[in-house]
Amino acid sequence: MRASFDKLISATGLLIAAVLLVAGGLLAYAYVYIGNEVESQLSVQDITMPEGAALQSLPPADQDALKPYAGSPMDTGPEAKAYADHYIQAHMNAASGGKAYSEVSGAYTVMTPEQKASPEGLQLAGLRNTLFQGNTLRGLLLYGAAFATMGTIAGLAAIGAFVGAVILLALGLMGLRHARRMEQATAGDRPDGSLQAS
Repeated sequence: MRASFDKLISATGLLIAAVLLVAGGLLAYAYVYIGNEVESQLSVQDITMPEGAALQSLPPADQDALKPYAGSPMDTGPEAKAYADHYIQAHMNAASGGKAYSEVSGAYTVMTPEQKASPEGLQLAGLRNTLFQGNTLRGLLLYGAAFATMGTIAGLAAIGAFVGAVILLALGLMGLRHARRMEQATAGDRPDGSLQAS
């Protein structure tokens, strides 16, 4: 009875180990695929992280966030996030005085045609267009950063799955070995419970 129970538990452990191996393989594939796609798509943008005067013109908090990447090609998720949040956003805030696109666009849309044709209206239209383009680029970069984070999580999950599979595989094999010993010990017993003479 004990040997049968050990076999059942061990077989279940081995089955779960096989599932974890498959899951680990898929997660590792996701990690590699996402990493390659993020790098490829960001590299096509041909953006170099700000350095020198471009970096020094930013507020101190933004400078600190960008300094680790200064002068390098933007091809990773963390670089994309830093560029979006601390370079594009900083310039958008400086241009609009901290106003969001919706505020600037709202102010422009309520203008009369004559007001829109005035120098102030044309300036507001330009700012509206700048903020729209900045938000669009910023959003795309943040999507890339989010996918890169998902890839990192997939990589960590793959490691966890592989470690779990190895542990369950070892425990399952040990359980089967123990079940075999129990069967051998039971086979060596007499029906009346006494041990056979060797």
